[in-house]
Amino acid sequence: MCQEANFNLGEDVMEAFKKGYEQEVSATGKEILQILIKNAEIAREEQVPMCQDCGYAVIFLELGQDVHIEGGDLYEAITEGVRKGYTDGYLRKSIVSHPLERKNTGDNTPPVIHTKIVPGENLKITLAPKGGGSENMSQIKMMKPADGVEGVKNFVIDVAKNAGPNPCPPVILGVGIGGTMEKAALLAKEALLREIGSKNEDPEMAKLEEELLEKVNNLGVGPQGLGGRTFALAVHIKTYAAHIASLPVAVNINCHAARHKEVIL
Repeated sequence: MCQEANFNLGEDVMEAFKKGYEQEVSATGKEILQILIKNAEIAREEQVPMCQDCGYAVIFLELGQDVHIEGGDLYEAITEGVRKGYTDGYLRKSIVSHPLERKNTGDNTPPVIHTKIVPGENLKITLAPKGGGSENMSQIKMMKPADGVEGVKNFVIDVAKNAGPNPCPPVILGVGIGGTMEKAALLAKEALLREIGSKNEDPEMAKLEEELLEKVNNLGVGPQGLGGRTFALAVHIKTYAAHIASLPVAVNINCHAARHKEVIL
């Protein structure tokens, strides 16, 4: 999964590149989108990473409540899979064991693992390698309920504007609204997993996604920050219940290498 995610960009992202190319008004922007498409094709054909940053291994587990894991610790097994995937695949190892001491672990472990208990007897594993450049441009804000939808819009647009070329656009903006501080951040990251081109189930959020996509693309940042209309391929929003006193909003940015791979066991 580690290797496949880094070698094979999803068809939804490839289609979004092509759609962006057709709509792009900047000659430089068109050229960059062509390069990104060619880059992804070379990665797939030659089975090499599409980006030198092979990402932090972020794992989303959906564990069926009828599943019983035997033969050892599930998290240790996942960690070993990441270790083997990054080592055997010659993927760049980007993880340091301590955030201040900065010593590389040498095998891209440990992963970040999010687990959700769901009905059923299957185990669904989704791996989303997350690049550092785009992660660094992500933000969270504890807003006042009175800020409302306009406050949310302004925050998302400001995050995109401040990010500029740094997250390697064209990007995907994952927006989490509600919950607590950490829940909003998780919602934003989960939103990045949604297929590009799919509609939000909430009609009001679908309209807000379209409006925000138009506004951030009107900033003129463009592909790789060199000008144009294709700063973002999509804006995806997830919401959750909120406290009467709070309006947490998080924006998690994914770079053009919007990688993920899932399997169901």
